Amino acid sequence: MEMLSTISGWIWNPLAYVALGIGVLFTLLTKGVQFRRFPDMIRHLRSGGATEGGLSSLQTLALSLSSRIGVGSIAGVATAVAAGGPGALVWMVITALLGSTCAYAESVLAQVYKRREHGEDRGGMPYYIKYGLKAPWLATIVAVATLIGYGFVFPGVQANNIASSAELAFGVDGQVVGVLIAVVLGVVVLGGTRRIVKVVEAIVPFLAVGYILSALVIIGMNITKVPDAVVLIVSSATGKDQVFGGIVGYAVAWGVRRAVFASATGLGEGTFVAAAATTTHPGKQGIIQAFSIYIDILLICTASGLLLVVTGAYNVKDPAGGFLVEHVPGAVAGPNFMQEAIDSSLPGWGAVFVAIAVAMFAFTSMVFFFYVAQTNLVFLLGERRSKVLEAVVKAGAPAIAFIGSSVTADAMWAAGDIGYGILGWLNMACVLLLTPVVRKVIRDYDRQRREGLDPHFDPGPLGIKGAEYWETQKEPVKEPDRV
Repeated sequence: MEMLSTISGWIWNPLAYVALGIGVLFTLLTKGVQFRRFPDMIRHLRSGGATEGGLSSLQTLALSLSSRIGVGSIAGVATAVAAGGPGALVWMVITALLGSTCAYAESVLAQVYKRREHGEDRGGMPYYIKYGLKAPWLATIVAVATLIGYGFVFPGVQANNIASSAELAFGVDGQVVGVLIAVVLGVVVLGGTRRIVKVVEAIVPFLAVGYILSALVIIGMNITKVPDAVVLIVSSATGKDQVFGGIVGYAVAWGVRRAVFASATGLGEGTFVAAAATTTHPGKQGIIQAFSIYIDILLICTASGLLLVVTGAYNVKDPAGGFLVEHVPGAVAGPNFMQEAIDSSLPGWGAVFVAIAVAMFAFTSMVFFFYVAQTNLVFLLGERRSKVLEAVVKAGAPAIAFIGSSVTADAMWAAGDIGYGILGWLNMACVLLLTPVVRKVIRDYDRQRREGLDPHFDPGPLGIKGAEYWETQKEPVKEPDRV
């Protein structure tokens, strides 16, 4: 455990600041696209629909949120507060506002370099590395790493949190929970991409709205404590609080780390679904992906964090050993904090509610993770098919779900952090190298909007090479009516 934590620290301590820096860079390069194009975010969601082989903007948003509104939005927030104090919440919000441009950039690249494979639109990190950077060897490495991470590691983090919250709420053994998750997940993944989309599209909006409303109800019941909670959060983030001022560096590092984990911005996770969208211009999908960061961090994570601080249901570790504060002795940082928070206002309800919410959020994340793993397998195989490898990937998700339900939470989180961190370094470096392409796309989008046009993408006049999907379109892609 000590070794895993050390490795995780080596990876994430510098990466947290790199992620913030990249967010600032793309905010300047795009002239704050995440702010000035906010009306377009809503407009693009209302137009366009799915086609044969492609998904609608609304479906891609649901798929993106299925991974982003996962345990990172509940358990991840709790671990950020436990390690960095309440001030970590401020840095999560700052990361979301700036980092959404990184989500924009990587999603634009996913659209530009996507391909039509096996009758479906596919794309993502390995595609823009191979066709944009012209580095097929690096694309293969990234695809293998992503396949292993999303197929055989990251689902275990989600399953672990389901098991932890279910054990506290219902007293069910983790291995029993693991078997149940494995069986249900196996049924879904065997149904293919369309079933995955239908499951996620139906569940995610209901989950997001229900969770936010529930958190707001608890916060409302403690409304008199909100001003003091806000002061504590801000003073802790700026190093002015007497108790938490000494760990402001941890607040920054863990706030950024958990914001990146929860939103997956910069990790390339959202690029796979971004590429599947049916749209007329990559800039449109980039804006929608940036919007998904707002929903996740500014709404879900902020509600979770404020709920914890208002109710005082959290502990904060002292880097020197022990705790700076220990409001809930014995509680494990993660969903257990949130269960204690709700129980403080609605006794007996918190454990059950959070267990159900975590189970649903985490399950949709695991479904999406399988989609990501499958896309990377398709990239590695190309036009070939391998029933053996496809079967291994399909079996991997249920298998790691069972294993993840049985190991310790610290070990599973550490393994997940290491995997995400490695992918983050690789993806952010590649996105930076492809910055000129991102600039060309945003300028083209802005030009067409200024001229009163509905933006349509043609890579030729922009000097963008390798965009085969768009080059083979004899007519501009037309967005069908929404279905």
